[in-house]
Amino acid sequence: MKHILFIYVILFSFSLQAQDRLVGKSFATRSEVIAKNGMVATSHPLATQVGLNILQQGGNAIDAAIAANAALGLMEPTGNGIGGDLFAIVWDAKTQQLYGLNASGRSPKSLTLEYFQKKNMDKIPSYGPLPVSVPGAVDGWFELSKKFGTMNMADILQPAISYAEEGFPLTQLIAYYLGSVNRFEAQGFDNIKATYIDQNGGKLPKEGELYKNPFLANTYKSIAKGGRDAFYKGEMAKTITSFVQEKGGFLSMEDLASHQSEWVEPVSINYRGYDVWELPPNGQGIAALQMLQILETYDFSKIKFGSEEHLHLFTEVKKIAFEDRAKYYADMDFANVPVEELLSDAYAKKRKEEITDRAGSYSAGVISAGETIYMTTADKHGNMVSLIQSNYRGMGSGMVPPKLGFMLQDRGELFSLVEGQANTYEPGKRPFHTIIPAFITKDGKPWVSFGVMGGDFQPQGHAQIVMNLIDFGMNMQEAGDAPRWEHRGSSSPTGEEANGTGEVYLESGIPFETIRGLLSRRHKVMYGGYFGGYQGIMWDGKNKVYRGASESRKDGQAAGY
Repeated sequence: MKHILFIYVILFSFSLQAQDRLVGKSFATRSEVIAKNGMVATSHPLATQVGLNILQQGGNAIDAAIAANAALGLMEPTGNGIGGDLFAIVWDAKTQQLYGLNASGRSPKSLTLEYFQKKNMDKIPSYGPLPVSVPGAVDGWFELSKKFGTMNMADILQPAISYAEEGFPLTQLIAYYLGSVNRFEAQGFDNIKATYIDQNGGKLPKEGELYKNPFLANTYKSIAKGGRDAFYKGEMAKTITSFVQEKGGFLSMEDLASHQSEWVEPVSINYRGYDVWELPPNGQGIAALQMLQILETYDFSKIKFGSEEHLHLFTEVKKIAFEDRAKYYADMDFANVPVEELLSDAYAKKRKEEITDRAGSYSAGVISAGETIYMTTADKHGNMVSLIQSNYRGMGSGMVPPKLGFMLQDRGELFSLVEGQANTYEPGKRPFHTIIPAFITKDGKPWVSFGVMGGDFQPQGHAQIVMNLIDFGMNMQEAGDAPRWEHRGSSSPTGEEANGTGEVYLESGIPFETIRGLLSRRHKVMYGGYFGGYQGIMWDGKNKVYRGASESRKDGQAAGY
């Protein structure tokens, strides 16, 4: 009872801080941004303006997406950069279809599972050289540009280069997260001070102070001049691999030189007449589709948003999907992932039968088969890009190659070291990935390009956004600002098993009646958590305009013209 009272007092104190709006949902922080000719939504206002300027200069949505992503690598180094991977879904107005890009890198070919076994390691470390896999973002840029772009890379990267040289003021949230630089330096990681502190006058900038990164400006210039090979085959590649190997890692010139992004077919399910699209594994996007397949079988016209029944059903469906995620999701070049069966109506119906009115525990279904940024752009021609990019664990591995201006990712941590699993470590294999872009079409036409950052929360966030838009009739801004919840404690692709029924973490806007009801259903309810960061663009075909949104949990902005 004391626990319930404590939560109630906390929620009541937050309600006193709420603001009133004359129209729309009370939890919305602002109206949608509506524009005719183009739209950009990112987690940083200046990056949004970079993308918008590219559109106004005659570039298309793909050019704008690359330019904004390059700017974010500078302006939000706490979540992404060219040391990481990239995934994208592109709606091409010319061919009137979706294209998927998997620009994630593979593990070092000379690093084996036996290495970890001999070291008696039961998991890959979070930091240092061992979790470093090939960074795929740069190749992803060039693949996007080659297939759909209209501008040359020098012009696309110039805004980010100028900001890196001249500096830009840190926003509130990024200034807070940038404090992790001090932790990396205290732990003795090389080149941290030279890259993040010395280039800024000997101290880490604070909110509102200018942040510079001339090293990164020079790196971008080299990439603009020499193309993707400047990163994967030239002096830059030598600098990266020599540094990693000096620190005890295995990343080689061959690993970088042989890297290639992959164009893949997006996969979808139909949710109440709307086709929701995700990319196939090695990412976790199909977990959102699995959840929606089961949720569609319930009549949410009779279930109130944020109610006890809403959160209970959503949580149970998530648990089911995540057990399958732990067992089956992996690099499809190495594992036979039964995507079609996992997304089938028959399978959804079968798994639904396991759900009761109480918090449950689940196992993976029996199948007959073997810190991040999200941004989206749209242009006057009708092209739309849904793009997500990340280093993992915020800034990444702590491995900063000398004088290049970026940190390498630690995605390799997400392999399992348990022999015989789908996601077990192997040389040259892509690790399980949490970052996922999404798209919704209606009657074969583009409707919404969106994504939600935040590790394991992302499939849950995607499903919540889809339901907010379709089941609860929210607009783009309301769908992102609506109170969220996250279930934790499911089994993991890295080998950890489920922690009983897990815990449900709630944001402050969830009603007390819902909390009380969840507790009565034997859910473990917790307060707080990390609920990602959403951006979205909707094509309003009736009025021939774009509707953009960027949620208030981040420093971002949606803007159009």
